[in-house]
Amino acid sequence: MQQPDDEPDDLHDLLADAPSVDPSAPPNTVEASSDDYDSPWKDVIQHAFPEFMAFYFPDAARRIDWAAGHEFLETELRQVVRDAELGRRHADVLVRVTSLMGQTEHVYVHVEVQGGRESDFARRMFVYHYRLFDRFDAPVASLAVLADDDPQWRPERFTFEALGLAHTVQFGVAKLLDHEHRLEQLQEDDNPFALVTAAHLLTRRTRHDAWQRYEAKLRLIRLLYRQGWERQQVLDLFAVLDWMMSLPTALQQRLWQDVDEMDQEKRMAYVTTWEQRGIEKGLEKGLEQGQILGQAALLERLLTRRFGPLPEEFRASLAAGSREQLQLWGDRVLDAASLSEVFGGH
Repeated sequence: MQQPDDEPDDLHDLLADAPSVDPSAPPNTVEASSDDYDSPWKDVIQHAFPEFMAFYFPDAARRIDWAAGHEFLETELRQVVRDAELGRRHADVLVRVTSLMGQTEHVYVHVEVQGGRESDFARRMFVYHYRLFDRFDAPVASLAVLADDDPQWRPERFTFEALGLAHTVQFGVAKLLDHEHRLEQLQEDDNPFALVTAAHLLTRRTRHDAWQRYEAKLRLIRLLYRQGWERQQVLDLFAVLDWMMSLPTALQQRLWQDVDEMDQEKRMAYVTTWEQRGIEKGLEKGLEQGQILGQAALLERLLTRRFGPLPEEFRASLAAGSREQLQLWGDRVLDAASLSEVFGGH
């Protein structure tokens, strides 16, 4: 990848001289988080939706009038799917776009990032599809990004028959495993979702070797510095990388040291995410307290996205909450209609 002309030489030298990991060191098994819902996928999709469509669904992307803008409909999506059973997924979004083709102006794009194989997945996509069509009385395009480990699983439609009549809904599918053969090319691609896909594939490859994951994660963070993306995109992508490529505590601390050694101007406050800062500060006072701080910060983020800025009384409750209270409030986030329902009984 060619280095941008305005990148300082000292940053380039630092990245080139970043410490390597001793290959003779014993491997450590690492596993990605299983807490899939509302992952950082949603943030990066919302801040780079045209790039998302161009990378995973290029044919559909060419049919959208991007100059007319697009609108995310988070509240409307939650209203439609609130009563449906939630499977294992990473994120879902609903976007209103303008079509370049046909007589219909608005098209509603429902995107779901699916974390693992699920026997009822196609049926759920079908249910969401007809609920959205009924809600908006307009065309709905259903798209799925499959982040599972089974190369044979490719649900693309749901069909049922009744009295000799067939009913079918077909949806677009993008399989992350399909990019395995071009992993090196992904790391040279300037589309941010090429980097997200590379992170997913490298996470799978390094599942049983923490040292290799450390090196892969550091390499991808270097690429964040060199692509010239806007600050918000960099922060979103860093959150996805950090969420996917979890490391043992010692290697995670070493990674932060490596990042801190990079040029101050280029760092763009990567490590100021509330979750990580809470955990880092907690490590100085005790690992358990740090985990609680990180859990509270993440919950505040989810609550703010769902209900808007939090009143001070609820922020205070989060700051003082125990691990058990935070877990209880987190379980209520999706179904509660108000903040009072989330914090009821605290």
